[in-house]
Parts: sequence; C-alpha cells; structure tokens
Amino acid sequence: MELKVVDIQVPEGVNVIVGRTHFIKSVEDIYEALITSCPSIKFGIGFCEASQDRLVRHEGNDDELEKLASDACFKAGVGHMFIVYLKDAWPINVLNRLKQVMEIVSIDAATANPIQLVIGETSQGRALLGVVDGYTPVGIEGSEDRKKRMEFLRKIGYKLG
Repeated sequence: MELKVVDIQVPEGVNVIVGRTHFIKSVEDIYEALITSCPSIKFGIGFCEASQDRLVRHEGNDDELEKLASDACFKAGVGHMFIVYLKDAWPINVLNRLKQVMEIVSIDAATANPIQLVIGETSQGRALLGVVDGYTPVGIEGSEDRKKRMEFLRKIGYKLG
C-alpha cells in the first residue's frame, strides 16, 4: 500500500464536509438534505462512484461550489467518498440532517480549515484513512481566550446573552 496526502483547499467564507456513502442516489439525497435544512444555503456536492461507470457524480445550487466539490473528489479518487462545499450556512446547520441520509456511512470532517486527506492506495483503489483538519494546537486556552470564545459564540448568535 502506498500512502498519499491530498490537499483540499477551502476558500474564504466556505466550509467543507467530507464523508463516506455507499450508493449512487446519495448525490440527490444529500442535495435534498442540504436544501431542506437551510433554504438560503449555497452548496456543491461531489461523490466518487466506486463501481460500474466510476464517475464523479455531482449536484449543487452554486456552479463554483459544485466544481470545487467535483474537482476535489476526482483529485482524491476515493470510492464512495463525498465532499460538500457550502456557504451561507455552517456545518452545524446541516450535519444532523446529513446523518439521517440513509446512504451516509460516516462524516469525517466538517470545517472551514484547509484539510488534507490521508489516503491509502492499493492495486484495487484508494481508501480514505483519515483527515488532517487545520493545524496543530500551539497552547492551552487561558482565561482571556475563554472569554473571547464565549463572546464570539454570543456575537454570532449561537449562545444567549
């Protein structure tokens, strides 16, 4: 087995969700889950088909995000992996709904950070072994850091008062 690292860039103001699913109808079901979770959301979906035509299937309601998702999936080349790029919403707005999509096996990352996919390649194909999400911590939160965190969550409306 050969190990590979595939960089997945996340443009400013965009989040990415990476996961695994198992059936060609996933693309349409993920579309429905996203649009019904947050009607103002903009997104693109890519899905690596693992048998028969073995194409990167894609959908979305934003051409740029759909291209990002399909290009990232093709670059990764991991069967049954999906990538969603989204803006005008946060992953927290859609994750529970995505977890209810019957075909989805797992969610590996949901982030606005640049990510790296750790991939193992065999003679048969590629497997997603893990995701490097962002960067290594440089310290431990202090009281000022805690205060900033709490203020930020209230500023964006995720906590009261």
